[in-house]
Amino acid sequence: MDAVRVALLREVLAGTEWLGATRRFAGALRGSVVSHRGGLLLVGTPEYEPWHLAAHLVDEAAWSGTPELAPTLVRHGARPSDPAHLAVGLGRLEAARRGETLLVVAPEGPAAPLLERVSDARRAGATVLALGPGQGELPSLAHETLAVLDGSELDLDTVQHLVSAAAGENALPVPRGRRRFRDRVARLAEHLTAPPPARW
Repeated sequence: MDAVRVALLREVLAGTEWLGATRRFAGALRGSVVSHRGGLLLVGTPEYEPWHLAAHLVDEAAWSGTPELAPTLVRHGARPSDPAHLAVGLGRLEAARRGETLLVVAPEGPAAPLLERVSDARRAGATVLALGPGQGELPSLAHETLAVLDGSELDLDTVQHLVSAAAGENALPVPRGRRRFRDRVARLAEHLTAPPPARW
């Protein structure tokens, strides 16, 4: 999905909770990786590998000038003969440490072996974010969760597009010292036109 389609999707979703929710989640993701200067690990389930999200985050990292957003895709079936960007296996989660961010994307609750690795990564100090079902064990392990429930207006793939696009958005720098009148008016206009906060 290109930037034009994402913009159109955002227009359609104006007034819903999705825009605020995806931006908050993307802000948590970006804030974690930027503050720790990278170390983003992205993992799915054996049945669902988020390679498409990985590709979008790589693009957003390049376009936004935020290299920390480029993830390492951790795969369940990785083989040493795979290309380097596809050859990282689950053993990488065992090496996760403080300062790294683990983003778990799962359409359904992950099985126990993955949950154990996620739990170990959290205990080792990694920040855990979860994108998928809002039920089960995974949300309790995550520092931040964005739930995409069955029957939602949006599916998991569409939400991933919104999250990756929002993660790559560059915020305007906060002016130092006294702000000019025009800056205060612009900030007020942004506040008044922002979507309402989500009520979960």
